Amino acid sequence: MNLKIFARFFQNFGCRVAILCLPVALFFPPQVRAAGEPVVLPGIDVLEQRGFDLLQGKRVGLITNHTGRSRDGRSTIDIINRAPGCRLTALFSPEHGIRGEADDKVPSATDRATGLPVHSLYGATCRPTPEMLRGVDILVFDIQGIGTRFYTYIGTLSLAMRAARDAGIPFVVLDRPNPLGGERVEGAVPAQPLPERSSGCGALTSIHPIPTRHGMTMGELARLFNTEFGIGCRLTVVPMQGWRRAMYYDATGLPWVNPSPNMKSLTAAILYPGPGTLETADLSVGRGTDRSFLAYGAPWVDGAAVARNLAARTIPGIRFAPCSFVPTAAGHPYRGKHCSGVCVTALDRDRLDPPLAGLHLAQAFYETYPGKFKVYEGFGTEVGDREAWPLLRQKGVTPRDVVRRWDRELERFKVVRSGYLLY
Repeated sequence: MNLKIFARFFQNFGCRVAILCLPVALFFPPQVRAAGEPVVLPGIDVLEQRGFDLLQGKRVGLITNHTGRSRDGRSTIDIINRAPGCRLTALFSPEHGIRGEADDKVPSATDRATGLPVHSLYGATCRPTPEMLRGVDILVFDIQGIGTRFYTYIGTLSLAMRAARDAGIPFVVLDRPNPLGGERVEGAVPAQPLPERSSGCGALTSIHPIPTRHGMTMGELARLFNTEFGIGCRLTVVPMQGWRRAMYYDATGLPWVNPSPNMKSLTAAILYPGPGTLETADLSVGRGTDRSFLAYGAPWVDGAAVARNLAARTIPGIRFAPCSFVPTAAGHPYRGKHCSGVCVTALDRDRLDPPLAGLHLAQAFYETYPGKFKVYEGFGTEVGDREAWPLLRQKGVTPRDVVRRWDRELERFKVVRSGYLLY
């Protein structure tokens, strides 16, 4: 057919055709990704490609939330609920609930879309109970972590693995990327794991002695937990395809989904292992604003004074500037009050050491307001070193001095970690 006639035909139907490009378009359909750009498939996509082989003939309990989704955005709940050869019988939700919208304890409920029970693992109990597991032949875990020890989804993973072990049922982890990549390992290794608890949720933020920034995927952590910390469940990890350890989340091609209501960006997730520990101080961390975990302050703070203290320090990869904000999240410090403080204004993630930056930030607030600024017990838990805060208040002790205390255990962990990496 004459190309001009062909083009005129499409124009008659409201389409504009570039004649010179038409032969290319006919033989090479448009690509959504550049040539050579990696395609990362989460574990749920891989399981689907395998015909749900691990779930055949099983009644499935699924531990997930809004982050459990395929590469094209379909919910893992919907995918497994429609999967041939198995039956989804129960859902389990972590902190923030099945939809990722709650910011407090979460009650059990019924899922509107499927009619299935949703058992809360962040309410009266933090691990599946025998009653919850009645009628479940296999537990499947699909939740996006953010690469930080004290983000509670890691604790949920460990407690669920123990529940599966006690119930004598297999446990499957559908793997997902570590948003912070899988190469850097930083921060303190807590001296001892907190004791296993049958119900209380207090241990979720430091359930095992691993570094603050562990550099592992959820599947790799499950493998390490299962062996090194004696869980011993019947574990299977469905690995991703296409993920490489050097990848931050924005290199995966997967859309960012806020893992929790106030984790609103990859930058916030990168900062969380360090400055994020100040959520345990008498400060707002910007919850409810568009700068959650990027803003730190209080009504009694002079942000310019704190910024001057920080500017006099050498903190790789990060810069702070004075700012003001009004936090709006219920149940968190200074809701609805005008706060002054500091915000992250520049970030070089390849040079940044988040735990070190967090210690600098805490010390800067203390030095500026020694009689006013305080941290709570959770600071030592999140940092992973209960001596860090007493040391930071001593004259002449620098954050770098505190970080050096962690080197030996960090190197030991790296050796152990190497045996459980999948990518």
